[in-house]
Amino acid sequence: MKYKLAIIGFGNVGQGLAEILATKTSLLSERYGVDIRIVAVCDLLKGSIAEPEGFDPQLILDHVRSNGDLKQFPAAYKDWDARETIEKSGANVLIELSYTDLETGEPALSHIIQALQLGMNVATTNKGPAALHFPKLLALCESHGGRIGVEGTVMSGTPTLTLGMNSLIAAGITKIQGILNGTTNYILGEMEKGAEYSAALEDAQARGYAEADPTGDVDGHDAAAKVVILANLVMGQSMTMEDVNCVGIRGLTKTDIKAARDKDQRWKLIGTVDKEGDVIQGSVKPARVNSDHPLHGISGATNAITFSTELLGDITLIGPGAGRIETGYALIGDILSFSR
Repeated sequence: MKYKLAIIGFGNVGQGLAEILATKTSLLSERYGVDIRIVAVCDLLKGSIAEPEGFDPQLILDHVRSNGDLKQFPAAYKDWDARETIEKSGANVLIELSYTDLETGEPALSHIIQALQLGMNVATTNKGPAALHFPKLLALCESHGGRIGVEGTVMSGTPTLTLGMNSLIAAGITKIQGILNGTTNYILGEMEKGAEYSAALEDAQARGYAEADPTGDVDGHDAAAKVVILANLVMGQSMTMEDVNCVGIRGLTKTDIKAARDKDQRWKLIGTVDKEGDVIQGSVKPARVNSDHPLHGISGATNAITFSTELLGDITLIGPGAGRIETGYALIGDILSFSR
C-alpha cells in the first residue's frame, strides 16, 4: 500500500515523523508492505513545498536545520496554503499538526474536514478536533470512505487509545484515571524537592516542558481535553469540555506538599473518567495519591494511565506523554492502522 503524506505543520512532531521515515522506511516496507512518502509539507512560518513523487525526508530535515525554513528548498510546487496543499498535492493521507485550539478546534478542524470530504485518511496529534468534534469527523469518514487516527492526542506514542479501544474492548472498563500532563507532574515533583511553585514552573519552562504561556497545562485544560477524548472514544460517551470539572495546580503550596509527604502520599494532577451506574463523569483535579496506588511512583514528565475493568481488574500503562520522536511514532501507528 502506498501512502502519500501531506504534512500541515512542521514543528517538532512533524520533524520527528520525518526523522522516523528517514531511518525506518525500508523496515516499514519490508515488514508491513507499506510505502510511506512525504509529498507535501506546509508550515505557516517555514513555507510550503510539494513534490508528486515524494521527498527524501532526510534532505528536508537537513535543510530546515541548516536554514530554519523550507523557502529555498527545491520542489515542483511551492507557496501553497494549507487548503491548496490538501487539494492539489495528490496526497491520500493528511498529517495534521497545526497548533491546538481547545475552544474551536481551528484551523485543524477545517483542514481535517476538507481532507475527509476528499476521501483522504487523516492522522493527527491535535487535541482540539478530537476533543470537540470527533462524532462529526467520524460521520465524514463513514460518508466519504476515509479513516481518522488520533492516537497521539493522548499520551503521545504510548498506545493508550489502542489499548482502551481494542485490547480492553470486552473487559468492561468502569474507570480511567491518569497522569495525562507531564508538565504538571514535573512541577509537582520539583515542589516535593522543596521548590516553590513559581520556581518549579520556571524550571519546567527552561527545560521545554512548559510553554511561555503555561495556562493550558497548569490550569488543567490540556488534561481535560484528553479526559474528553478518553470518555468519548474509549467509553462511547458524548462528553464535552464543559462537562469536565477542571481544577489546576496553581493553588497548591509547599505546605500542601509537605502534608501529603508526611502521610506517604504524593500530589498528582489526575484526569478521571468514572462510571457510576449509567452516569459517566469527567474531572481533572489535584489529588493526594496513596503509596499503594499505581500512579504514586510516576515521576518527572512521564505519563501513566490506569484502566479499571470488570474482568481484568486494574491495568496501568506508563510511557512518554510528549517528545518529537515519541509523538511522531503515534502517527506511524495510525498510518499502519489504515492498512489493516
